[in-house]
Order: sequence, then C-alpha cells, then structure tokens
Amino acid sequence: MPQETKTLFAESASFQPSLPLHYEAVRPEGFDVMRIILAKGGQTTPERRRFIEGICSLYPSASLTECPKTPHNRIDLGETGPVALHREGVRTLVFGELKSAVRKSEETGNTCPNYWHFSVYGYCFYGCSYCYLAGTRGVWNSPTVKIFVNLPEILRKIDQSANKAKRPIAFYHGKLQDGLALDSLTAYSTVLIPFFAQHSFARQVILTKSNMVERLLNLDHRGRTILSWSLNPPDIAAQFEANVPPVEARIKAMCEAAEAGYPIRAVVMPLIPIPGWEEKYDEFLRDLLSRVPIRRLTLGGICSYPNARVLMERKLGSENTISRNIAEDEATGDERARYDRALRIRMFAHLAHVVRETRPDIELALCLEDQAVWKVVNTEFRLGRCNCII
Repeated sequence: MPQETKTLFAESASFQPSLPLHYEAVRPEGFDVMRIILAKGGQTTPERRRFIEGICSLYPSASLTECPKTPHNRIDLGETGPVALHREGVRTLVFGELKSAVRKSEETGNTCPNYWHFSVYGYCFYGCSYCYLAGTRGVWNSPTVKIFVNLPEILRKIDQSANKAKRPIAFYHGKLQDGLALDSLTAYSTVLIPFFAQHSFARQVILTKSNMVERLLNLDHRGRTILSWSLNPPDIAAQFEANVPPVEARIKAMCEAAEAGYPIRAVVMPLIPIPGWEEKYDEFLRDLLSRVPIRRLTLGGICSYPNARVLMERKLGSENTISRNIAEDEATGDERARYDRALRIRMFAHLAHVVRETRPDIELALCLEDQAVWKVVNTEFRLGRCNCII
C-alpha cells in the first residue's frame, strides 16, 4: 500500500480496536477450569461483559465469583504451600485488566538486549516443572491464569510506543505468558495479527508451546508476526513438561504456519543435561532443522529465580537433573540460577556445531547468558540476534 509508511494508526480515525466478539470459542485441551474470577476492570463495559460471557459458557460447572475491587494479581486461592497454590492457580481463570501491559524489559547482568514486550494474558496452564515464570513477583503469590480484557487500550499503547520509535520495532508476546495457549478461548490473534500487519512500525514476536494455529493460518499477517516455538527433545519434554502439547504436534504446527508464510523461529531452552544428552539433542536438532524452515534458533540453559527453583524442587526433589547441575557458588549478575559455566559452554558449543553443520545459513543466538559465556561461543560460531527482537 503506497500510503502505509505515511499513515500512523494514532493519526487515523479508522484505528478503533475492539475485543473479538463474533467467533466460536473453543476450550483448550488440558485447561480444566474449576473456578472463574471476575476481577477489577473485568466487567466495566458491555463489550467486556459479552466477551467474558462467551468464554464462561464453555465452563458451566466452574464456580463464578465477582471481585470488582480485587486486582487480578491479588486473588486469594485459599492455599499457602507453593505446590498446592500453583495446583489451584492453573485451574483458576481470572478476567481483569492490566494497565502496565506494554513495557520494556530491564535485564541487567546478562547479554539480553532488552526489548518491548506486552501481555494480554498472564501465566498459563501448562505444567513445565522448570518454569521461570512461577518465581516472578507477579505469579508467585497469585499463580492464576489471566485474560486481560483491556485489549484495545493495550493496542493503543503499542501504537503510541512504536510511532514514537519511528522505526520497525518488535513487541514480544511470550515473556510473562504463553502467547497462543489461550487463543482458542479468546481469538485475540484475529485482532493482534491484523493490527501488526497494518502498522507502519510495530511487529509482533510470539513465543509458544501451543500447537493450536488454526485461527492464524488464514489471517493476512504480511510477515509482520513472527512465530517462535519453545522446544526440547521429546524424551526430555516428557520428563519435564507436563500438560503440554507433544513436541511432534508443535513441529506440525510450525510446518503449517510456515506454509502460511509466517517467519518461524525456535527456542531450545532450557537445555537439560540428562545422561546421553549429546545424542538426544543431536538427533532432535538435525530432524527439526531438516523439516522446518526455521530462520532463527536460540539456545539457552536454565535461568531460574530463587522461588522458581523452590517450586521445581518441591515437585521433582532437590536431586533432580537440573538442580544437580546448577552452580551453587558461581555469582550471577541477574540473580538467576544457572548451570556451571563450563557445562554451559560445552553444551552450547556442541549444539552450535550440530546446527551449523545442518543449517549453515541459520541465525543462531543464546538467551539470557552472561558476557563471558557469550564471548566464548560467539568467537567460534558467530552469534546473531536474540529471539525477542526483529
């Protein structure tokens, strides 16, 4: 469109985003909702009420509680222990609003470039035992699954931030949630993807473990939404990723999205050094890269906050494979637990060699690593840009 680079959404009367209302909501497999909480801001407009009613109708046996004065992150689940709290949280669906949904990350002490990200959801119902989100301040005390209904306001903020930058800029959808796990319920993709497709500067990067891409395949995305999948070898996923779509189903979804023209990326993280990890990751990466036209591949180790590690060890025991390899006496600038530095370098170098041998053209990156490790790996394997940026 000749006028596309001249017309900014904020200046256009046609920019009137709304919640999706006329669609068929579908229950995501594995999301068994026992209670629904209507938190602060959830029902403040007729549009929000209609949207919520459509989703609630799919869970007729769930209890429904209205808490119009309670923020989405202050829901009392009636439990105190971290395991019981999270067990109740992933069965609790909260509708609310998030005023600070569009933010720029402020990582220090590692090589993260810092990037814009946004949240139309909070947390997810998957049961990955290593989940770093479980230890974040916004989840630890109230680990519920959240849908934020102020979507139009979120898009206006993205619009303003992108227009201020006056250059193509990525907005990452997956830092504090799974970007697609709830899409069959909300159909948010039918609003988000066209928004980014038409915007002069804003681009979307979605990270997911979901295989539900049906809504996305016929949308006019113009290559401005990048889809990235979090993956591990099937044997490892079976041990550490409960209630998550199988790896093969995710790979099939990647192929379908690629055929629909979406730019595809993958994040293999956290690498988990189980016995025989070299052969398992070798086989997995060669198969993945031969089947899917991945443009950028990011590798990463464990990088847990203290509370996330506590929850993991309550579930798996303190002698689990991940914890046994965490360096207890190695200082980290960002307060995240990581494997011993020598192990990380060995794993990254080994797998980078496999990647370069299989796909010499692919862009390769490391996630949330310290400068020392990044420099060692970069010297031999020419690292590129991270998953979360353009």
